[in-house]
Amino acid sequence: MAASNFQKFWNHPAGPKTIHFWAPTFKWGLIIANIADATKPPEQLSYPQQSALACSGVIWAKYGTVITPRNWNLSSVNGAMSATAVYQLARKIQ
Repeated sequence: MAASNFQKFWNHPAGPKTIHFWAPTFKWGLIIANIADATKPPEQLSYPQQSALACSGVIWAKYGTVITPRNWNLSSVNGAMSATAVYQLARKIQ
């Protein structure tokens, strides 16, 4: 059973043998960096950068759900990216 599930994952069109797996996986680094920036003073945050991350995250999160096959890794990483960017923007605005 476990071998069959692993085979399905390994051979999936958005599995680890494709860029469709690795690009979103490495994009989690942007989220880690944005979370680390939560310790920075809000004055050091950039409106253009955080706005771009928020808008890009929303667009690509939606895209990950409408393509075939659905890429949940892409959707989740971009949803999280958008959420952290909106949080940073809220800190900057206050």
